[in-house]
Amino acid sequence: MWRRTTQLARTPRRGRGFWYGLAIDVLWPWLMVFTRQIWLGGENVPRSGGVLVASNHVSFLDPISGTGYVLAHGRIPRYLAKAELWKLPLVKSVLAGGGHIPVRRDTAAPLGVYSRALEALRAGAAVVVYPEGTFTDDPDGWPMRGRTGVARMALATGVPVVPVVHWGGQRVLVRGKAVPRLLPRHTVYVVAGKPVDLSDFLDQEPTPAVLRAATARIMAAITELVAEVRGETPPATAA
Repeated sequence: MWRRTTQLARTPRRGRGFWYGLAIDVLWPWLMVFTRQIWLGGENVPRSGGVLVASNHVSFLDPISGTGYVLAHGRIPRYLAKAELWKLPLVKSVLAGGGHIPVRRDTAAPLGVYSRALEALRAGAAVVVYPEGTFTDDPDGWPMRGRTGVARMALATGVPVVPVVHWGGQRVLVRGKAVPRLLPRHTVYVVAGKPVDLSDFLDQEPTPAVLRAATARIMAAITELVAEVRGETPPATAA
């Protein structure tokens, strides 16, 4: 049985950065007025130490509600974001001020891509990752197969991987629509599951086969959690 978070806790401000904090403070009232947020499973989010928050991705609303969720449980989320976003002046200020991590997708060295994420995890940060790398293309919104970066980071650092799923935001910020659907007021779920057990992989060489197997286990945990939230059966194979 999940424990429900009934209100936004006093969120930590140190380390948020001015622009990141301002973005949170501006967006949060809008989110509370126009959506009904249901947050469950927050007891599974470690209160300290490095942690990978591995999430499905169904809407542009996910980073907003996900940020509130992680902050409400005493952590400051650090996102992996496309390096191209650092070229946009205001967006750059928000991302840099919040300590988020630019990811270059055109590098040939996977560990080079995630070196800053590894440093952040070893320093005790909560790093949010969307293993699919983009919105799901599944027509019914189920998670797709994940990329191996999240498994690589988990096995390199030994930090826990907590699956956190989003559902409902896709009805508010609809892909391809410029105007959000604010009425009727939609329910948005953010739910954390128990950390994924990757202990049997930690002593193995991170070969492509090992990374694929660890990634599949992480995505299976995310998909199972999505199924519980939706009360539906997922497809037998991911897209």
